[in-house]
Amino acid sequence: MKKVLICGVSGQDGAYLAKLLLDKGYEVYGGSRDAQMSSFTNLKRLNIDKRVKLVSISINDFRSVLQTILRVRPDELYNLAGQSSVSLSFEQPVETLDSISVGTLNLLEAIRFSELPIRFYNAGSSECFGDTGKLMADEYTPFRPRSPYGVAKAAAFWQVANYREAYQLHASTGILFNHESPLRPERFVTQKIVSTACRIANGSVEKLILGNIDIARDWGWAPDYVEAMWLMLQQDIADDYVIATGQTHTLRDFIRSVFEAVQLNWEGHVQIDNSLFRPTDIAEGHADPRKAFQKLNWKSVYTMKDIADSMVRECNMS
Repeated sequence: MKKVLICGVSGQDGAYLAKLLLDKGYEVYGGSRDAQMSSFTNLKRLNIDKRVKLVSISINDFRSVLQTILRVRPDELYNLAGQSSVSLSFEQPVETLDSISVGTLNLLEAIRFSELPIRFYNAGSSECFGDTGKLMADEYTPFRPRSPYGVAKAAAFWQVANYREAYQLHASTGILFNHESPLRPERFVTQKIVSTACRIANGSVEKLILGNIDIARDWGWAPDYVEAMWLMLQQDIADDYVIATGQTHTLRDFIRSVFEAVQLNWEGHVQIDNSLFRPTDIAEGHADPRKAFQKLNWKSVYTMKDIADSMVRECNMS
């Protein structure tokens, strides 16, 4: 039985990845900063909380990382930890850089120091690319990040690439474009839209308060994307991959789809607040995921409308 350590198991991707690997027969260790105090709500929602072996690990602390790796001795290690909100990164830039960049470096260095044949996955982000206009970003598109979060993810990406080349680690980065699910917390705009629309449909007179709804993103389905993470670590040669649907839609389109799913016209329920605009933002995000299809035989299944419908359905059930 293979052993896996998932850092950041309590988040959206961590929970779906844990379920995927449990279903594949892995012994799954889930890492969290304080495993005794964390609620692990997402693991409970997926009904896998009793099957994941929880361990406390602070990826900002090298000693904590090394001790955990030597104790668990995983075959695969997935780094999904660190500050995960682009908006919050403008308010907490130091914490963002520390938790993402330094955390990734600690994991890489601990793997190198342990001399264990661990395969490592790093959660990259399309935020590294910045604003590419209409250009469909692939693995060779230059990074020009426009947020502290994007800067931190770019630094982590190059650390992984350096350790792969310098120390022959099996270390890969998935450059994931936006991916959603019912496990998203409401601080993410997609879940905010879904939750508010469901409340309005159930009689609430509130308005959905949003910033720039003309931004465009490539939105995918999180359970699809964690399978791509796993596939990367099954390859003989480690590499980096753009993971996306290849289809871009505006936030306005997503809002419309969500309100259609609750049988309402969105225009009477949305209010724009200029204070919610980011200091710098990405107008459009376009992706070229052909390499993942060609080398991993991976392709996104869900469309943006499928995602909106699924999130609304789950919201109405909860």
